[in-house]
Amino acid sequence: MNPMNDIKEFETKLHSLRSELTQRIEAIHKDTHHTEEPVEKDFAEQATQSENDDVLNALDNEAQQTVNMIDQALVRITEGSYGLCESCGEAINERRLEVVPYASLCIKCAEEQSID
Repeated sequence: MNPMNDIKEFETKLHSLRSELTQRIEAIHKDTHHTEEPVEKDFAEQATQSENDDVLNALDNEAQQTVNMIDQALVRITEGSYGLCESCGEAINERRLEVVPYASLCIKCAEEQSID
């Protein structure tokens, strides 16, 4: 793919993003499990709290999925296949990796998959 320095930069970026998301997941778990505040006694407040929990759970799921994709990207770095499309084997555009460093597909293959 690229010189080793570029891969190290992506690896650093992936670790940083993973750490940020892990902290976010922990904060979401505190909020949804009400570890720092009791569940409201008022029914209307409970309903609002439940809606908030639903939103937090959706954010948690998205963050968990992203952490999984980051972990897979870190494995690809170790294996030497980082930056190669898992579908067609071509190099993933570096600008795409700068925006989505855990991308496993080139833009063409990602677009084809989203159409299916």
